[in-house]
Amino acid sequence: MSSHATDTHAEHGEEHESMTKGKIWKVFFILLGITCVEFFIALILVPKGIIPGKLANPVYIVLTLFKAFYIIAYFMHLKFEKTGLIISIVVPVLFIIGLILVLTNESHHWITLRM
Repeated sequence: MSSHATDTHAEHGEEHESMTKGKIWKVFFILLGITCVEFFIALILVPKGIIPGKLANPVYIVLTLFKAFYIIAYFMHLKFEKTGLIISIVVPVLFIIGLILVLTNESHHWITLRM
């Protein structure tokens, strides 16, 4: 019985063993890079008219979803979980993405009606 407890503990340790300080810093710099790109787009490219606002909004959404993936996968340890748990998170996120796209489209419709 004690060997089973030891095996279970070893398996659990191996799942989270890959989250070293180096991996955490790597994920941090990826998140920092994505945030810097978002700020660069918002503060430089859009005000100067290089990228139109209608194109910038979907880019923000995609970049934010990448950041959410990294936060959920590494800091909430879902990358190390079973497939069923991951699917239970991914399916609602896909519905939320669809809702965001529908609401963005609807907001553009209302803006054109007011003009």
